[in-house]
Amino acid sequence: MNFRRRFIQLPLAAAVLTLGAASAWAQGVTLLNVSYDPTRELYVEFNQAFAKHWKAQTGQDVTIKQSHGGSGKQARSIIDGLEADVATLALAGDTDALHANGGWIAKDWQKRLPHNSAPYTSTIVLVVRQGNPKGIKDWDDLVRPGISVITPNPKTSGGARWNYLAAWEFAKRKYGGDAKAKDFVTRLYANVPVLDTGARGSSVTFAQRNQGDVFISWENEAYLLEKEFGSKVDVVYPSLSILAEPAVTVVDKNADRKGTRAVAEAYLKYLYTEEGQDIVGRHFYRPAISEKAKAKYAKQFPALQLFTIDAAFGGWEKAAKDHFADHASFDQIYIKK
Repeated sequence: MNFRRRFIQLPLAAAVLTLGAASAWAQGVTLLNVSYDPTRELYVEFNQAFAKHWKAQTGQDVTIKQSHGGSGKQARSIIDGLEADVATLALAGDTDALHANGGWIAKDWQKRLPHNSAPYTSTIVLVVRQGNPKGIKDWDDLVRPGISVITPNPKTSGGARWNYLAAWEFAKRKYGGDAKAKDFVTRLYANVPVLDTGARGSSVTFAQRNQGDVFISWENEAYLLEKEFGSKVDVVYPSLSILAEPAVTVVDKNADRKGTRAVAEAYLKYLYTEEGQDIVGRHFYRPAISEKAKAKYAKQFPALQLFTIDAAFGGWEKAAKDHFADHASFDQIYIKK
C-alpha cells in the first residue's frame, strides 16, 4: 500500500514542478542593462528590437530595464550590489574592475564575444556654438585664454577618460613628450569651469544651460546634440582623436544567481546581428562587425586619424594607474588647478 502511494505521488510532484516551470516561463524574464550616459537612446530602440526577436524565437516575454550614469560610477554600483545582468560600459578598464573587485565577471570576459566584446566603436570630437564664434579648430584652441571647456570628471566618467587621453596624446605628439603633454592638459583643465559626473550631465550643461564655448564629446552624443539643437551647435573634428571601444559583458554572478544567463548572452550577441549593427549606426555609433552597416553609415563618420589606447598608453590598466588612480596625473593636474 505504501509502495502504491509513493508510485502515485511521484508523477504528481513532477507535474507540479513542470507546471511551476511553465508558469515562470510564461511570466517572462527581466534583464537589467547597466550602461554609461550616452547610450540611453541606443538601448531604448535596441531593447525593443531584441524583445520582439526573443519572443518570436522562444515565445517568452523579456523586459529590459536600463541604468545610466558615468561609466566608472556605474561599475562601482555593480560592485556595490546593483543587480546588473549585463554591463555595457564606456571602456574595458571599467569592466575589468568588475572582475578585480569581487569576481563579478570572468577574467577572460573580453574573449567571449567578437571584436574584444566591443560591438561598436566611437571617438571624441568637439562641439561648439553655431558658427563657431571662437574659431575652435583643434585641441590647441582649448588651452587659449578665455576659452571655457565643458568635459566631465575622469574619476567618474569613462567618456571623460577618453577625452583626457585624446588631448594628452595630441599634445605629446605635437610638442614632444609626456612633460609637455601634462603641461598642455593642465592648461586645458584650467579652462574647465565645472566637472559633471557623466557625459550626459556635461551635455546638459553645454546645450541646455548654455555654459562653455566648447564641449569635448562622444561622437554619438555630438550628433544627438546636433539633431536636437541643430540651430545652436556645430561639430568640429580635431586633427587627431582616440578610437573608443565600449565593451559589453554578462555579469556572471548576477546572471547565474537569477537564472538569466541564456537570455543575457542572447541579448549581447544580438548587438552583432545585422539588425543590431544597423541600430548601432542609426544612433551614431560606428558598427564594428557588419560590413553592410559600415557602408550604410560611412558618410556620417568623417575620416579622422585615430590612435588606440593600447598603442599610445599600453592598455587601460597602465593608463588608469598612470593617469586616473589616486595621486596620479589627473589628481596632480586638478589639485594644481
